[in-house]
Amino acid sequence: MSQCETVGSVFKGGESMRLTMRLAERSYDIIIKQGSLKRIGELVNLNRKVLIVTDNGVPATYSQTVAAQCKQPYIETVEQGEQSKSIAVWQQLLCRMVELNFTRGDAVVAVGGGVVGDLAGFVAASYMRGVDFINVPTTTLSQIDSSIGGKTAVNLEKTKNIVGAFWQPRLVVIDPDTLKTLSKRHYAAGLAEAVKAGFLADSELVRIFEEEDCEEYIEQIIYRSLIVKKNIVERDERETGDRAALNLGHTIGHAIESACSLQADRALYHGECVALGMVPMLESEALCNQLIAICKRLGLPTECDYDKQLALAAMRHDKKTDVSGAIKVVKIPKAGMFRLDKVPFEQVEAVLLGTADQIPAPKKEEEE
Repeated sequence: MSQCETVGSVFKGGESMRLTMRLAERSYDIIIKQGSLKRIGELVNLNRKVLIVTDNGVPATYSQTVAAQCKQPYIETVEQGEQSKSIAVWQQLLCRMVELNFTRGDAVVAVGGGVVGDLAGFVAASYMRGVDFINVPTTTLSQIDSSIGGKTAVNLEKTKNIVGAFWQPRLVVIDPDTLKTLSKRHYAAGLAEAVKAGFLADSELVRIFEEEDCEEYIEQIIYRSLIVKKNIVERDERETGDRAALNLGHTIGHAIESACSLQADRALYHGECVALGMVPMLESEALCNQLIAICKRLGLPTECDYDKQLALAAMRHDKKTDVSGAIKVVKIPKAGMFRLDKVPFEQVEAVLLGTADQIPAPKKEEEE
């Protein structure tokens, strides 16, 4: 845990936790502190034009609080939900920046959850080949996972995150106070990404989910989850190796999410789908039972009904499938440890179609 510093100098009158994503000239700080929404202007230059992107599901006071600290703020509010992660909305925001004569010295701030962060980040990456991006996540999902790492994207033709760019933020400011306005279901769905981090590389996180009150431990959950992701991203910023581990639960989860998004009565949150997608990647019955018990404790689904053909069609467009038809999956032999395997597409297809429960472990080569 030495990579996290506790610093009293960031804000006068109290301590905050700071992580630094170390990526050479693309390095940036991640500040975790209650009340930090009101202090962003002390951490980053807002004395310029700032496009503040939010959605109508986020309390308007959050974006207004950021705007009050900017010299020339422009708040753009999109519709809540995955439908706003589109080429059309991305273009709309870029046109607004052109209309307002934004320059390379200006900035984009995301105030909201993962959809807002992905969308605003891609806008920042695209405008004049890149302007400063500041991420202010306000949901459990975004504070725990999607606010760091530099992946920005929009969806296209029913395929999630197929158009995007790697664009690291200039700063990430996490104010746990913003989680108080989330619904219980929305709050729990975001915790699925922390469960993922625990099974990947932090068995203590798994223990917290099994034994502790998550609301009381939320700052530690955020902190430990971000350490897992930070360590992986620093080793592999562009996902040529270990960063693929962060896709645990996403291969099947994205397919289920895409299918359910087309069935209004069955729509699931991203985190709920990730939880469902993790179960087939665990390599023992004991691990599966451990994860299922955690999901039930958090109120996450452990099974769901979805259109299997729609899910299969979505997975065929998955970025993780290579030209040979193999697909890279993340397997968990025990809590806190992962392995990356390439498996035939048919093995993942069988899980989606319900003819198999697990992705089998690779066969050990026989000794000659």
